[in-house]
Amino acid sequence: MIDALPRRALFRFELPIHYLARTPRMDGTMDKWTSKYLVPPLIELEDQTPIADVYAAWNEDCFLVAFDIPNRRGRPECDPEHWWKKDGLRVCIDTRGARDIKRATRFCHFFYLLPSGGGTSGRSPVVGTHRMSRAKEPPPVVDVSRIKVGVHVTQRGYSLEAAIPGSCLSGWDPAEHPRIGFFYKVKDLVLGDQHLSVNDDLGWNADPSTWASGVLTR
Repeated sequence: MIDALPRRALFRFELPIHYLARTPRMDGTMDKWTSKYLVPPLIELEDQTPIADVYAAWNEDCFLVAFDIPNRRGRPECDPEHWWKKDGLRVCIDTRGARDIKRATRFCHFFYLLPSGGGTSGRSPVVGTHRMSRAKEPPPVVDVSRIKVGVHVTQRGYSLEAAIPGSCLSGWDPAEHPRIGFFYKVKDLVLGDQHLSVNDDLGWNADPSTWASGVLTR
């Protein structure tokens, strides 16, 4: 039975998330992201090749994340109404970083990011929030218009970056709480899925104890 578990499920991961003093313009280009901010591709523990490079950073005002999916031919396919069905990204953040809780609190946030589907042309990025399953208490309502998202799409892939303000993160206080919970998922209809820690079978969308710990590091 244990052989059926992802190897990552057997570990608790603690990852550094480095400081970025100035929030850059969110235009979807990746030249501002160096290897310093690269999130370790833990999927390699399953002997799988990552489909995306994922970056994360922080400053006093916001949490920043970027995804680079370089080998996807053709434009991504997104459905803003049924955002979970097609191409897209998920980012989960627990501003209190309590890795022993099994049900989400008001400090646990679930964002979805779509590289297209928005605007009058349907080619603008989309950002939204989702309530976690079995949550004890949801976070306050988020004004997603404050979240800056940029995307760059080519015929050979796409990249997306987002700056999530502290005002959209209940309990965001890097000085007092430098340890946070962090999780991401990349869903791609062509290339497959990539999760930071556990996969869908182990209920990351309901159980924040399955996420990694991010240490906000200067």
